[in-house]
Amino acid sequence: MQLLGGEAMKPSAIASIFAACIAFAASGSLPSPALCQPAAYPARPVTLIVPFAPGGGIDIVARVLAGKLQDKMHQPVVVENRPGGGGIVGTAAVAHAAPDGYTLLVIEASSVMAKWLHKNVPFQVEKDFSPVAMVATNYLGLFANSSLPVGNVAELAAYSKAHPGKLSVGTPGVGSPHHLAALMLNHAAGIDIVHVAYRGTPPSVTDLINGQIPLVWAVPLNVMPLVAQGKAKLLALSAPRRLDAFPGIAVAAESVPGFDVTLWVGVAAPAGTPPEIVVRLAQAIAEVTALADVRERLSTLGYTLDFRSGEKFREQMLADQKKYGDVIRAAGIEPK
Repeated sequence: MQLLGGEAMKPSAIASIFAACIAFAASGSLPSPALCQPAAYPARPVTLIVPFAPGGGIDIVARVLAGKLQDKMHQPVVVENRPGGGGIVGTAAVAHAAPDGYTLLVIEASSVMAKWLHKNVPFQVEKDFSPVAMVATNYLGLFANSSLPVGNVAELAAYSKAHPGKLSVGTPGVGSPHHLAALMLNHAAGIDIVHVAYRGTPPSVTDLINGQIPLVWAVPLNVMPLVAQGKAKLLALSAPRRLDAFPGIAVAAESVPGFDVTLWVGVAAPAGTPPEIVVRLAQAIAEVTALADVRERLSTLGYTLDFRSGEKFREQMLADQKKYGDVIRAAGIEPK
């Protein structure tokens, strides 16, 4: 490695700098970009694997990041979609990839649920990845048919208790974050709203506005136009606190303390990736997510930029893995 002026550095000095980089990464902070950039990385294109089909929100986030990251790192960043198994196929591919910084994963919240929902999962999130950075968060909304005579979660809980067995809620499937939100609300509010699993969100929303089902949990982006048309209403969001993007809309935690279902998305590398490369990537992502056009683009998809690097991202992943595991086991959901 050389100093900026071209003078060669002694190996002991290089070791000291990398040790400092590792310490910064462990703390969740980022050092000066000039301090930790490995001179040779990246020397060729980087592949960013999305474990879902093209066109969805996660895929779009990945492509926004890739376009900006290649400008920062002066090498192509190629998005590769590897769908299958609810994200398991693509996630496993990165878990077993060479830990050299050239194969990265766009990782999202459902990855930490895999061990609780599936048998023989070919990766362990807590062991097989080096978290690089959390990028953004999104939340679910609890939507009701416009005819349901409730306006918030407290009124919903009271109505459910007064009409046991009458209400049902649609989600995109068993084990989805939406399903877990429904389970968590039932448990915390002491109610028993029946879960109805659909194959995806669109059919549940169609049934909602047609009056076939009174409630759905869904990402707000695609349902809010129906709210504006008076065909549905938003009772609450799954965020831990109110969001600027939804002025006047309550969060479920106001009626059910501690309620929080956060859908995060970030970037992870295979475990064993050199810490200096992880720090280099995190620094580039930090710079990208500070760009106004990136924030604006992701906000149109319903995402809020929420950068966390190193151990802070790992802490979020492991906390959610435990939280959702507790919910899944308490509900008696067996891995398949």
